[in-house]
Amino acid sequence: MGGDGTITIAVCGVGLIGGSIGLAARRRVGATVTGWDPDPMIRRRGLELGVVDRVAESVGDACAGASVIFCAAPVGSLLDLVGRALREGDPDAVVSDVGSTKQALVGQVDELLGAADSARFIGGHPLAGAETSGVENARPELFEGARWYLTPTAASSGIHYERLQRLLADLGARVLAIDPGDHDRLMANVSHLPHILANVLVSGAAQALGPIKGVPGERIPEVGPSFRDATRVAGSNPAIWGDIYASNSEAIAAALDGASTRLAAAAELLRRGDGAELAVWQGTAAEDRRRLFEARLVGGEPVELRVVVDNRPGVVAEIALALGRDGVNIEDMALHPAADMLSGAITLWIAGAAEAARAAQIVTALGHRPSVLNQAESGVGSGR
Repeated sequence: MGGDGTITIAVCGVGLIGGSIGLAARRRVGATVTGWDPDPMIRRRGLELGVVDRVAESVGDACAGASVIFCAAPVGSLLDLVGRALREGDPDAVVSDVGSTKQALVGQVDELLGAADSARFIGGHPLAGAETSGVENARPELFEGARWYLTPTAASSGIHYERLQRLLADLGARVLAIDPGDHDRLMANVSHLPHILANVLVSGAAQALGPIKGVPGERIPEVGPSFRDATRVAGSNPAIWGDIYASNSEAIAAALDGASTRLAAAAELLRRGDGAELAVWQGTAAEDRRRLFEARLVGGEPVELRVVVDNRPGVVAEIALALGRDGVNIEDMALHPAADMLSGAITLWIAGAAEAARAAQIVTALGHRPSVLNQAESGVGSGR
């Protein structure tokens, strides 16, 4: 925090995501934001566009005095940048990243850095972006309603997790804790595999269509809308996606093996030529898509769930990950250590009484003692 209570944030990497973090933090929570980027021109442009209050000439300069540090760089550069932020920033600052693969980075931070530093690092990945990149396209509403994954581990500091989770919720994001390996397997199937398939589709079409017979140098001028939609992400930034593929290669390859098996089964189905069977297959795909995209509608005012816990390392991550695995969103969080520091309470705000009751069951199964408070007991709103 700044001397006047204003939260201070450092953004290392002032592109679309980093710039949008800066804009959202400045406008939504009144934060003071310092930005650093390896490209001096981008640093200056970020200042001109108002995404940061100040530009820094080095990572250490950017991180000095910040209570929250975001590392927004290509996946291949993140370990070095996170290490510098942890070493050169304030010893109490929480450090996070926005990379789309998590297991390798989280494991390397835990392995290479000391316990005190790795406890302050909470891996993150916002599912937000746009077809356009660069700081010029940053916008403060980018994270409004967007899922933001956090990947705490047993070594993660509960105090630092709470600080980061609350800030992200204030930026408008829907925060969910997830195991780093589960995150990468999920992304392999819903993000990385579609890029692979888009690349394969355009390469295959380019070879199959070729020049129009009898018209030298000309190619078929139009493609259908389904092809355009399916291949929109083909050839996305090669340097960035090369790093992503390399850092999550095993999970992506497994997803591709599964897709290959399903494609082979589809080819066999087509060879049988049974129209009714094919119609059922098509309808099943439509139903699967509906279920995948159907949002969980959670209504009602935030309900306060208070959990009494032993004061031990990893307890906050344990609860957050358990709720995340079952899809329960934590709208807000607060920690209340007891005077003897041997135990304490974690207050969670969950949207809707039904979700709060479900959260209480999950926490009870972990061996903790939760209680759900009504609005009169918990106060109005989220309790912030």
